[in-house]
Amino acid sequence: MAALPLASLAVVAGVDLLTGPDLGYLPLLALGPAFASLVGGVRRTVLIGVVALVLSLLLAAYNGLLGDRQSNMSVISITGVTAASILATVGRQRRERELASVRSVAEVAQRVLLRPVPRRAGHLRAAVSYTSANAEARIGGDLYEVVTGPTGVRAIVGDVQGKGLAAVETAALVLGAFREAAHDEPDLRAVSGRLEKALNRRLSGEEFVTAILVEADAGGKLTLLNYGHPAPLILRGNGTIVMAEPVESAPPLGLAVLQVEGPDPHQVPFEPGDQILLYTDGVIEARDRAGRFYPLAERAFLLKEDDPEEALEKLRRDLVAHVDAPLHDDAAMLLLRCRDEG
Repeated sequence: MAALPLASLAVVAGVDLLTGPDLGYLPLLALGPAFASLVGGVRRTVLIGVVALVLSLLLAAYNGLLGDRQSNMSVISITGVTAASILATVGRQRRERELASVRSVAEVAQRVLLRPVPRRAGHLRAAVSYTSANAEARIGGDLYEVVTGPTGVRAIVGDVQGKGLAAVETAALVLGAFREAAHDEPDLRAVSGRLEKALNRRLSGEEFVTAILVEADAGGKLTLLNYGHPAPLILRGNGTIVMAEPVESAPPLGLAVLQVEGPDPHQVPFEPGDQILLYTDGVIEARDRAGRFYPLAERAFLLKEDDPEEALEKLRRDLVAHVDAPLHDDAAMLLLRCRDEG
């Protein structure tokens, strides 16, 4: 893009020299300053315009056209396009500054909303990855958190229905309620009850949040509550892969109008060397150019790295490479690994 203005001037000048003055290519030199408005600043746009104007006069003199109608039209065209390009450059730079400010605010908001999870939480090691579908804002409706509670490590991964600022506001509400309840409540059912109350005070009844809550105690047991969320992936220390499907499906959080009881706690063993991957549907619903979904279970071997953060980053890069395009939905992943103290 940066070389396009000068390249267009060189091509037009070359064609004019080869074909002669009869076809009248000189006004096409205005392409130079027109392309200059796409990148760079005002000074560069003016410089390209001046170069185009001087080149037009030199070619007109070479062709014996200096001062005639064709030469004058070329000068007028280049001057007018240069002036318009300067105005376009000023507007583009102003929008770029505004976008940079918005992105800065969004990044600060995301750091407040989605704080970095602790690398070590109780007897677990943790790593997180978040890839927003909105590349400009870098923030979306997926949520995650890890808290060390009174009976073990508690975590949540969720996905707010909808997009935009409303989804971000709902995600902030869920995370705030979870961070408070995870420290106070004796079990996961009580924690989810607090989340449900917080959501029902705000949501209209047609909005909801899919989520999975996890509690890992030091005795080698995981307790899961799944509210309409994709089942997590459990990788045993011996290489076995298990999908932690709930016994019965339950509706998402925030749908109190359905008057359905929440899910029963689902317990699975979680020994040293085991790890569990919690994720949002943006991961398993990511499609490649042929329309194939991302095969998460088949790619779970990427999580065998010693460092959980490095393992999760390798999986994230593989996901992005599978799509080979901007994601259509936010993709959040939380990896919890049971440490082997020995």
